[in-house]
Amino acid sequence: MDLSGVGTALHARLPDLSARMAARIRAEVESYRDETLIPFASLQESCRRNADLLLGHFAFGTPPDDHPARGTGRLRAEQGVPLSETLHAYRVGFEFIWSEMVEEAGGHPEVTDADLVAGSSEIWALFGRYAEAVAASHRASSAELVLQRESRRSALLEALLTGAIGGSTTLWEAARQLGLPERGPYAVAAAHVPDPGAEPLPGIEAALREAHLPSAWRLLPDQQIGLVSLAAPDAETVCFRALRARRAARVGVSPAFDSLRDTPQALHFARLALAGLPAEGAGVVRFDDNPLAMVVVAAPAESARLVRLVLGPVLALPPLDRRRLVETLEHWFAAGGVAAEAAQRLFVHPNTVRYRLRRIEELTGRSLSDPAAVTDLGAALQAHRLQPG
Repeated sequence: MDLSGVGTALHARLPDLSARMAARIRAEVESYRDETLIPFASLQESCRRNADLLLGHFAFGTPPDDHPARGTGRLRAEQGVPLSETLHAYRVGFEFIWSEMVEEAGGHPEVTDADLVAGSSEIWALFGRYAEAVAASHRASSAELVLQRESRRSALLEALLTGAIGGSTTLWEAARQLGLPERGPYAVAAAHVPDPGAEPLPGIEAALREAHLPSAWRLLPDQQIGLVSLAAPDAETVCFRALRARRAARVGVSPAFDSLRDTPQALHFARLALAGLPAEGAGVVRFDDNPLAMVVVAAPAESARLVRLVLGPVLALPPLDRRRLVETLEHWFAAGGVAAEAAQRLFVHPNTVRYRLRRIEELTGRSLSDPAAVTDLGAALQAHRLQPG
């Protein structure tokens, strides 16, 4: 194969050749038409480097070198050009060079048909090698960029959750970088992590995004935290439906709030709501669903004292008696203070319920006909239910 004269002639016209190659790529590959994405000067320089290497191989026997191809793959990944479009452009560039070589060969009598056949085989073998380098570099750079973006998103979300936004980044810039609207309402969700590294809400960000609810999530060793936009119609209903679809999850949700400055307090409320869930079982609860439970979990030491003060004599009974009285009191509250309905829930006679309630009154010194005493018993019962163990 003797294509050195063809390669030398074309290499001498490299500036013009690279400009026309860039114009051909821009005309045939859609992603390359956006001047703000890929400036023409940058595209032309990339074409020049790759054409220099390719023509130098035929003109001077320059050995193959993957560096320009890897540089192209890395640059296009950083510019956000899809890999398929990058490889399409690379193929268009090779086709352009080969068509120029065939045309130039017409003026070189020493070039035979056999030389052109061998040259065609050689140039497409080089295309395969360089395209593989482009793809590998593009994938590696894309993966690195994803990690960088996720790290940036995670850091921004952490700054919002802790109130540590500072420097040149404003709340609104943080919202934009997280893909959130600049105005509320928002809510914070906190889900219990059963094992470090295990997401209790897998796929929740994608599910909410599909429902037109932008969100940002951060996985901590003990909790998965999310900041969710509730600006869409019926947003709260849709959000809770998505959270409850993860049936094994335990999730607390803050009240809605309008300013991102209130994110740290919303996180506190979400964590209180999570702590207010019964010790066993899954569920999704809002801070506003049970204000008494929120007060109880917000003051654990005081709540424990309340339990001892109000229910101490009941809890001091033998285990079977203690369980029966506590269970009866729970069902009585759940039945709205109607002994007959509580009896149905417990599958016992109404007189049994009344007897047990009298024992509770005697032991605690509080009458269930006194609203103030009922309030004390209800608060103590709620605190007892939420106590660890």
